[in-house]
Amino acid sequence: MLRIGVVGMGAIGGWIAGFLGHRLGADAVRVSAYARGATRDALRAHGLRLDSGEARMVVPVQASDRIDDLGPQDLIVLAVKGPSLREVAPVVETWLAACDADARVLVAMNGVPWWFFERLDGPCAGLHLDAVDPGGEIARRIPADRVIGSVVHASCAVKAPGHVRHVMGMGLILGEPAGGMSPILQRIAESFVQSGFNVTLSPRIQNDIWYKLWGNMTMNPISALTGATTDRILDDDLVRAFVSAVMREAAEIGARIGCPIEQTPEERHAVTRRLGAFRTSMLQDADAGRRLELDALVGAVGEIGHRLGVPTPHTDALLGLTRLMAQTRGLA
Repeated sequence: MLRIGVVGMGAIGGWIAGFLGHRLGADAVRVSAYARGATRDALRAHGLRLDSGEARMVVPVQASDRIDDLGPQDLIVLAVKGPSLREVAPVVETWLAACDADARVLVAMNGVPWWFFERLDGPCAGLHLDAVDPGGEIARRIPADRVIGSVVHASCAVKAPGHVRHVMGMGLILGEPAGGMSPILQRIAESFVQSGFNVTLSPRIQNDIWYKLWGNMTMNPISALTGATTDRILDDDLVRAFVSAVMREAAEIGARIGCPIEQTPEERHAVTRRLGAFRTSMLQDADAGRRLELDALVGAVGEIGHRLGVPTPHTDALLGLTRLMAQTRGLA
């Protein structure tokens, strides 16, 4: 029996738990969720509902706002937005303490994570990022040696509390902060493969995180600022040039920290264009009145650049403009 606990039963947390629970079955997987309010009540009443194509999956979930009710887990999926991380870190710490030493926390979040430099060689080895983890509280509560890093390549949305819609994509890149392919990582990956995920094991997950960040650190905040889908952003010559300028700054930082980007901004734009009129997750958050996760996506990049002496005027402008918009709209 694989025991999976979820902190953040939203779009991505629901996607992961839904496919694992449905494809492997109740005899092989037990899904638990730390949840409160309407999400807790919906999970208790209906189970986790996941729509994918024409199919609806319903997975039984033990849901509670008390960790003592949920018991030990083999894998804790942490799938909250960045602004909620400090709030839920004590929950993850408490839950992890109730598990055995082989239990891991799968971090399924956007942007630069708190553990990014803890096992990374180079000029920023061991660097602590104030933008992501002020005071180092999260690192103390969720140590890097208990983490599985991930990069999600999927589009999902929350239809209602405890009810998720899977739009497209089943890609998942997994890796440990220290690198390598440990037996624990391989066992976790096998469960995902059996559940229909397209899993890639990465020997250096930081590279994959930086590459995804390079593509979405611009589209997300610009879409939230303007209300535009990605096709309209790239169709505007001035905006596209600004996007490229931010990406060149991030690519220079990536080269300095050992996470080089092989593509040009124009090549990445061509990939994004194939998505069509895509609504980014940050645009969805802005429209729904949810807090925006700017620090891990944009603020961390500027902070790293400043530490390295790499000028980031375009990145800083993007952060300042989006942060001000978020403050005036109550999304900060």
